Amino acid sequence: MSLAGLDLWLVILAAGLGTFLIRLSFFLLFERVDTVPTRVRWALSFVPPAVLAALVAPDIVALSPESFSPARLLAGLFAVAVAWRTESVLATIVSGLVALVVFQTVL
Repeated sequence: MSLAGLDLWLVILAAGLGTFLIRLSFFLLFERVDTVPTRVRWALSFVPPAVLAALVAPDIVALSPESFSPARLLAGLFAVAVAWRTESVLATIVSGLVALVVFQTVL
């Protein structure tokens, strides 16, 4: 299935409007609430690692044997170890990128 012309622009506009409304809803919600409940704050703390995992995991776990890359898998495992040890998203991203470059050069 391919989108062309007007259909593609409608999809882009709908995605942009949806993203804007989701962000606006959080601004409006937290404007009415004086303090963020502890459970919500706790749940929101998992958003950055979840988003990072959702972005990176499909590239590490190959769906076909032709797209499997040992360098990506090793760099991903290294980044998981750094994330577990440091609990820092920035350190995980930087160490994962450096490990990927090193493993792609060596392997």
